[in-house]
Amino acid sequence: MNKNTIIILIVLAVIFVLWTLWGFLGSRVEQAEYTVVRKNKNYEVRTYPSHIVAQATVPGDYTGVMNSGFSIVAGYIFGDNTKKEKIAMTAPVVEKSGISEKIAMTAPVVISGDKLNRTISFSMPKGYTLETLPVPNDKRVQIVEIPEKNFAVARFYGYRNSSMIEKATKELKEKLIEDKIEIVGSPSYAGYNAPGTPPWMTRNEVLIEIK
Repeated sequence: MNKNTIIILIVLAVIFVLWTLWGFLGSRVEQAEYTVVRKNKNYEVRTYPSHIVAQATVPGDYTGVMNSGFSIVAGYIFGDNTKKEKIAMTAPVVEKSGISEKIAMTAPVVISGDKLNRTISFSMPKGYTLETLPVPNDKRVQIVEIPEKNFAVARFYGYRNSSMIEKATKELKEKLIEDKIEIVGSPSYAGYNAPGTPPWMTRNEVLIEIK
C-alpha cells in the first residue's frame, strides 16, 4: 500500500467519524414519549399520551411537505412567535430575546393526511401548556392538543422519500389486516433525524392509528 493510498484512507476515516459524530449530535433532541404495548416481528403497538403540537397543513407529497411545511412550523419553533409572557428558566427554552422566543426542537417531525393535503407537526417540549406557549405570528401554524392514542408503528432506515414511505405504509396496513387489528386513523410518517444525518443512523417510522 503506497503513501497516497494511506493518506486517502485516513482522510476517508476522518470524514466517516466526523459525519457519524454530526449525526449523533444533530439527533440529540427531546423525543416524544410513548409506551410500547407489545412488539412483533413486523411492527410494535404504542400508546402515545396526550401532548401538544405545533402544526401546519399544506398541499403536496411527503417530500414536498417536508420541505415547505417544515419551514412554516420551524419558523414558529425558531422564534416567529409573539411572546405572551415570560417563560420560566426551568422550561426547555434554549433562547429568549425581544418579543420572540426560541423553543427547543423535538423529535420526531410527523406528517399525516391524504394525497391532497398533509399536516406536518412538531411536538412541543415538556413543560409547556396551551396557555404558556407563545402565539405564532404565522396564521398557518396552529397549536393543538392531541389526545391519547394507540398506534401500530413500523420502522425503516435510510434516506426517506415518498415511495419508501408509501411502501412501508402499504406493508404495515397489510400486516394489520392480516392480524385483524382495526385501523381507525390515517397513516403518518415520523422522521427523527436532522438533515445530513448518515443513512446508517437515520430513524424513520410509519404510524397507523388503531383501536
